[in-house]
Amino acid sequence: MGTKTADETGAETGAEATTDEQKVSVAKTDEVTEAEDTTADDEITADHEDELPGAAQEEGPTGVGQGAGAVVSAALGLVSLTGSWIGTVAAARETLVGQLQTSSTATVAKQVKEVYGDAWQTTALWGGLFALLALVVGVAVLARPAFGAPGKPQAVWIKSVAWGGVALGVIGLLLAVLKYTGLLLDLPSAG
Repeated sequence: MGTKTADETGAETGAEATTDEQKVSVAKTDEVTEAEDTTADDEITADHEDELPGAAQEEGPTGVGQGAGAVVSAALGLVSLTGSWIGTVAAARETLVGQLQTSSTATVAKQVKEVYGDAWQTTALWGGLFALLALVVGVAVLARPAFGAPGKPQAVWIKSVAWGGVALGVIGLLLAVLKYTGLLLDLPSAG
């Protein structure tokens, strides 16, 4: 339980033996190599800063809001064509109201109009509302660069998705008007 002397520390002998001075010089060499590597990386980064994308060079609008608006426009346009939960609920409500207001002695034409016609028009109304929203949001996204930072063009994918939303909105609005007026899939005649 005493202290160890220099001979008891397990000093190596032979070809693998190194002195303390050699160990220190190896450690210093490793530190110098690491320092040279980090300065070389800094120089490479500084040399290629002008090649980085514009977003990495300067702070400014990234277009995330415009991209989100374009996606919302396309989604609203799709909902206007396929139908929505709120449109289905409103149509079911109109069907129920039509059944309650129609007496059993009413003519078949009146029963068909009250039970099915109003529900059909309600579905068309909600589809038209979603189509109109898609159209407004899409046009707003497309018009936004005119009021934004000059010299910063809008990303191509944002324009494409916004135009898709506008197109779906126009088609949905047209179909909604045609359904509501009875020009497309009018109620069957009862007689």
